[in-house]
Amino acid sequence: MGEPRTLHAPFNVEFDYTRSLGATLSEFMTGLRRRQILGGVLSDGSVAVPPPEYDTHTLDPVTELVPVGDEGVVQSWAWVPEPVPGQPLDRPFAFAHVLLDGADRPLLHAVAVDAPDQVETGLRVRVRWAEETVGAITDIRWFEPLGAEPAPTPDRADGEPVTGIVSPVHLSYDFAASSEESAFFRGLADGRILGQRCPVCHKVYVPPRGACPVDGVPTTDEVELPDHGTVTTFCIVNVPFMGQKIEPPYVSAYVLLDGADIAFLHLILGVDAADVRMGMRVEAVWKPREEWGTTIENISHFEPAGEPDADYESYRVHL
Repeated sequence: MGEPRTLHAPFNVEFDYTRSLGATLSEFMTGLRRRQILGGVLSDGSVAVPPPEYDTHTLDPVTELVPVGDEGVVQSWAWVPEPVPGQPLDRPFAFAHVLLDGADRPLLHAVAVDAPDQVETGLRVRVRWAEETVGAITDIRWFEPLGAEPAPTPDRADGEPVTGIVSPVHLSYDFAASSEESAFFRGLADGRILGQRCPVCHKVYVPPRGACPVDGVPTTDEVELPDHGTVTTFCIVNVPFMGQKIEPPYVSAYVLLDGADIAFLHLILGVDAADVRMGMRVEAVWKPREEWGTTIENISHFEPAGEPDADYESYRVHL
């Protein structure tokens, strides 16, 4: 069989999103830590859970919070046959809008049942609290039908008000490259940088886009480009972050390869960050050939080529 036309690669994006809470959500989260659910009283007298920070009609801050029950009624639901990591349960369950006693707007959360025929509109459910509450929506582990055996209720947690939360963000997906991108990545595996030229305006794009954004026609002409170019714009990275592989400071720059009409982003190393400048001529530093794959990481970085700086007019339209 021939080589597949397109390439695929798994990607994982992970980071912790840290958010400070305003007065309204701080009180709500602090209530959850005490195993108490609070609803916000809106201008029309209705009670919303969770409480919005601002009234949807008057746009005024929501300042009055009242306790609501930890039992309620399922208003609508959807069955989840194959849970994904990070969801409330690791077995099939239902996501449901639960109208808590004393509230006028439903809360979206999980309902722990074993089969879809065990959940229905009108089903009475109650909260199953986490064994250790910290002041987050996950303090409500899930809802369960009233007929289920209740879990022991631990003592309520006290302490300082909850003023911030940290939410781990995780996204896994499969990136499917276009046929043009696949050709670009296969070229990198051979130590070549391939772009494509528009047959109308003759602009060369690298990585290739498949179609010219100026003329809207397919870029069918393949062009091999040198691994030399010019720094157009750049950023000095001084702030460390989780998972960082290079010690700051370092430079991330747009490099306009000779013969290309669009710059692409890469690292600039081999020079003090303070000495990087617009117009600097650079060349690619490739990893050892045995480490090459179908990835732009075959190029470890760019470093000064020892050539005179490019004239500003040669790259000014690429800023």
